[in-house]
This record gives sequence, structure tokens and C-alpha cells, in this order.
Amino acid sequence: MSATACGGGGDDDDPQPSEADLAITTTPPINGQQEAPAVGPDFPLSVTVTSTMPPQGVKIEVSARTDVSGSAPFYTEVKNTSTKTTNFTITNTPQGTSCRLTVTVSSVSKPSNTVSGFYLYSRK
Repeated sequence: MSATACGGGGDDDDPQPSEADLAITTTPPINGQQEAPAVGPDFPLSVTVTSTMPPQGVKIEVSARTDVSGSAPFYTEVKNTSTKTTNFTITNTPQGTSCRLTVTVSSVSKPSNTVSGFYLYSRK
């Protein structure tokens, strides 16, 4: 029976393999700060995984909405990738209002390994 218990422990390890904590950088940075208003209408975003890439890659979720509690996103995109840098183009940003862009990066092989942040921006 103790062999079964050991086997069960091994099963628990398989779905959640050991891997480095995810670390990313973004341009613009996801630092919770307000970016200077820009003309738009499109806003580029670059997400770079600076830690070791998980074996099955990452899922990057990007969402933008007006910075009003409960507002629905006007832009969402999800990409699964194994490349270090992934580019997005934020579209449909309304003029003259502060918007919140949120980025969440999760390991495909270990979904609990995640990092996220946001920044505020606006379209002139």
C-alpha cells in the first residue's frame, strides 16, 4: 500500500511540474501607472517572457476596458505561445477616457504559475 501512496504522490506532481516562476516585461510597462495620452487609434503592446519559458509555453491574456468599475472590455485577445516576445495591437479604444489594460501570463503546463499587471492609458 505504501507503493500506491508513493505512486499517488507522483501523479500529483505530473500535472504541476516544477518550473521557474514566470517573469515578464512589457512595453509599455504594466506598472499600474497612467501613460501619457496618445493619438491612437491603435496602441501597440509587447509582452516578453524574461524567465525560462515553461515546457509547453505560456498563455497571454490581454484585456482593455474603460477604467470604470464593472465596465465590459472593449478589447480582449488570448494567445498561446512558446516565443519569448509576443506583440499585440489594442484597437477600439474610446477617445477622451481613461482605460485600463490588463495583461495576465500563465504557464500552459502549470496554470498556477502566473503573473499579471495593468497600466492606464487614454486616446486623445
